[in-house]
Amino acid sequence: MKLSRRELLKTLVGASAAIISSPDALLPTPEGLAEAAETAVEAWKKSPCRFCGVGCGVLVGLREGKVVAVKGDPEAPVNRGLLCIKGYSLPKILYGPDRYSAPLLRQGNKFVKISWNQALDIMASKFKETIQQHGPESVAVYFSGQTTIFEGYAINKLMKAGIGSNNVESNARLCMASAVAGFYSTFGMDEPMGCYDDFELTDTFFVWGSNFAEMHPILYSRMVERKHQDSNVKIISLQTYLNRSTDEPADIVAIFKPHSDLAIANAMAHIIVKEGLANEAFIQQHVTFKKGLTGIGYGVGDNFEYGGASETSWKTYKPFADKAQPISFEEYKKFLETYTPEYAEKLSGVPADTIRQIARLLGDPKRKAVSCWTMGFNQHVRGTWINNLVYNLHLLTGKIAEPGNGPLSLTGQPSACGTSREVGVLSHALPGGMLIANPEHRKKTAHIWNVPVEKISSRPGYHTMEMFRALDRGDIKVIWINTTNPFQTLPHVGRYRKGARKGGERFIVVSEVYPSETARHADLILPSAMWVEKEGMVGNTERRTQHWFKMVDAPGEAKDDLWQIIELAKRLDLGHLFAYGEEPLQKALFEEYRKFGQGSGKDLAPYDVYAKVRGGLRWPVVEGKETRWRYREGFDSYVKKGEGVRFYGQPDGRAVIWERPYEPPAEQPDKQYPLWLTTGRVLEHWHTGTITRRVLELHRAVPFAPVWINPEDAGALGIKAGDSVRVQSRRGEIVTKAQLDGRNTVPKGVIFVPFFDENVLINLVTLDAYDPISKQPDFKKCAVRIEKA
Repeated sequence: MKLSRRELLKTLVGASAAIISSPDALLPTPEGLAEAAETAVEAWKKSPCRFCGVGCGVLVGLREGKVVAVKGDPEAPVNRGLLCIKGYSLPKILYGPDRYSAPLLRQGNKFVKISWNQALDIMASKFKETIQQHGPESVAVYFSGQTTIFEGYAINKLMKAGIGSNNVESNARLCMASAVAGFYSTFGMDEPMGCYDDFELTDTFFVWGSNFAEMHPILYSRMVERKHQDSNVKIISLQTYLNRSTDEPADIVAIFKPHSDLAIANAMAHIIVKEGLANEAFIQQHVTFKKGLTGIGYGVGDNFEYGGASETSWKTYKPFADKAQPISFEEYKKFLETYTPEYAEKLSGVPADTIRQIARLLGDPKRKAVSCWTMGFNQHVRGTWINNLVYNLHLLTGKIAEPGNGPLSLTGQPSACGTSREVGVLSHALPGGMLIANPEHRKKTAHIWNVPVEKISSRPGYHTMEMFRALDRGDIKVIWINTTNPFQTLPHVGRYRKGARKGGERFIVVSEVYPSETARHADLILPSAMWVEKEGMVGNTERRTQHWFKMVDAPGEAKDDLWQIIELAKRLDLGHLFAYGEEPLQKALFEEYRKFGQGSGKDLAPYDVYAKVRGGLRWPVVEGKETRWRYREGFDSYVKKGEGVRFYGQPDGRAVIWERPYEPPAEQPDKQYPLWLTTGRVLEHWHTGTITRRVLELHRAVPFAPVWINPEDAGALGIKAGDSVRVQSRRGEIVTKAQLDGRNTVPKGVIFVPFFDENVLINLVTLDAYDPISKQPDFKKCAVRIEKA
């Protein structure tokens, strides 16, 4: 049954009352629950939420050494006391009966309990032996956007300054890499220039390929509230299928064919330029024009290079790099001539008049505009390009870096920004937005880390897809996977699951909380603490850094991941990297990390400030003041008086409008595989469901991942709702149940399967093509067929 908008919002945000962690309570009841919770709680302490990148503030209720309740923090500026259904389930994720509580070592097809000393000694010996025999490039670590800033900084330092390997990756490569590449190529710096305050200040929302209502429900509620306050506000929802984000109150819904967003964005730019809606003065003062390489391929072959070369040796591995060429505004206008609304309609299926309408709304000088997107843009073989194109629209109109105007890429994980991107837990990156390939950046890093500059390799490490290909080939022999589940999340995952268990010198260490598909492929499992069982810091979508203290102990022998990193360092004779004297480790790590961003526009406040302030601060924090809008005089202290706007990440202070064409996807439907497959999440489950499927009410709400099929397609195949069906691609297949309606309605020729269900392992089917610039794989489109099972 389809929920009304009112019913949906009630489901999404519930109420601001607390929820008690009991077997029969998940969502708050109208009366009595808050009072009961207060009675049951001995103390309330603050923390950010454990789940998505919105960064909601939570008050955590404690009793007898356990988390027994949560409620939205009414003083938190992000959520203002509201939580979504996953936020209210936070107490229950800690106490599943099958949590790992002791290290486990594989013996044949079984795991046996061992001590921490044994586990760490085995782990260290594997690292040492492999490095001695095959060099530092033969080992790797794979962390995530759920890793805290302390943990990310420590593992980055251990690998890059200690071991001398840049094989450090984060699963943020699977969710935010294209956003990062888009920011750098357009503005010369990562992260959005605006903030959530824009939701209350704009009057036009463009939601691009994001099921906002389910993936970022608290922000969705703020958008809807803004719409209720002002009838002039317009919401434009551009999607590949109908979902909760296309329901009322969306004003314009444009359903486009997968991958055709490139054509739509260029057609909108065509209208803005042709109809005189471009802000010529802003363009003249603040913008340059460039074009890059085209026909760049899809990263399908191992060790992909531009030109299609396939290498099998680390020594010859050469990551693709774009090449920028300056062009004039007139040359850019000529490029846009092809992208008429009619041309875009042929590629996208969106009526030309609709494209004109939404372009005029964005170009209207009397309106403000905010654009929001997530994985629909980023998980894209031209993900960097489509990020560039939405920036083009805001730069052409001058609607950027000011209250109510700007592009805002929404983050998937709680610290994909704060840890993976800002700390630099990526194979090409260093802390503070610096890059491995830049000798000055390596020099500064070596000085802060107090190591010889030669210790930091100038060669970027394997990015995620090449890292797991290298593990499959045997070029990487030892890998530590922490706080993530790649053997469920990687595209074409069947290859990488098999590669993990090929034997030989391969050794896989997994730090986990619960049994997962990745833990099942491990040689050594380390039990981890999670969320408020340890001290942490994270950074959200709007550059907000938040801190929390440890509140409860982890079960059994589970240990915090920072402790695991330091203990490994000691056994590798690298403990001196973390010798900070009497100062608390977390504070020492953070104060050292702060040095990377000071004076560069990435300034952070001292540790003690974050430990005290409720709700965190948005960087750059200069002289104790956070920054809401970057690059704009009067808001950003790095923009001098009289400059107005300066995109100081670029040497000339100008942002770049990129000429980026439409190019076809890596794979398209054909006679043998006639349907598009797209994947994603649902409101109730977090990523691979490892923790949310252990919350009984969430599991009952969505117990398995169905395949949404268009009723016409289903009828032609004799498929009815609830039938078992087989979804097949050139790479693999899954069996699940058909769904024809409900929260999603897919167009003819498209199917949708969420990826949270380990029993419906949809990534056996997906294609491991990726964007050659950002190295992010495309989970949103591949060719499949379906049949009754």
